[in-house]
Amino acid sequence: MLEILGYFGAILIGLVLGITGGGGSILAVPILVYIMSLNPIMASAYSLFIVGTTSAFGSFQNFKKKLIAPKTAFLFAFPSVIGVYITRKFIVPKIPDTVFYFGAFELSKETFLMLLFAIVMFIAAISMLKEKKETIPFEENNKSKFAVIVQLFFVGILIGLIGAGGGFLIIPALLKFAKLPMKKAIGTSLIIITINSLIGFLGDVQNTVIDWSFLLLFTSIAVIGIFIGLYIQKYLNEKLLKKIFGIFVLVMSVIILYKEIFS
Repeated sequence: MLEILGYFGAILIGLVLGITGGGGSILAVPILVYIMSLNPIMASAYSLFIVGTTSAFGSFQNFKKKLIAPKTAFLFAFPSVIGVYITRKFIVPKIPDTVFYFGAFELSKETFLMLLFAIVMFIAAISMLKEKKETIPFEENNKSKFAVIVQLFFVGILIGLIGAGGGFLIIPALLKFAKLPMKKAIGTSLIIITINSLIGFLGDVQNTVIDWSFLLLFTSIAVIGIFIGLYIQKYLNEKLLKKIFGIFVLVMSVIILYKEIFS
């Protein structure tokens, strides 16, 4: 029964990616951990492949609809993908199984990564739900370009640590710095997610034994979901999309925090 629920969750992963341009990994990691019973390290690795491959199909569809800004996509992807690969290849394997002790309390590597995952989600959700003032586009001067490059490198490190495609971090940056409208930010984020996730997964392939039969089946179902999501997206307005995205991320972050702290 749980396995069937997990595969239904795969459709939801694609659905969320298609509608919001991110958030699929936010759903993927909890489904793989809490329903499919994978440990968080393996779940984060599988999440990168599932979300990256699913996003690739979504990127192709959005490219045909002219909802991708290719130059912006590659400018944003380059610094973040370096951070993702370094983190998955070198940093995650070096994190100790027990991060620290505090009296009788022991913080394991798996719990640490899930808590980090939830905290980043919570902060991103609050940022998305706030009304923002107009800001200077990142192309306007060299100082702002450098700031964005540094920011995206650290976004890549976070993506690598939590196993997320990074849409919930990248979309706010595309809205703020690149001044893209919401639907174009969603389309552009999918291609950035594709690059980040699949390159990050390469770091895991070198460190992890992959169950390809399960992974390819789960990913194929998620791909079906993204086509459904892309179809639904055209009937939603940009303001509503932004609110849906922010609320979804906020709810998932609270659920994960509660489960990791109190259960």
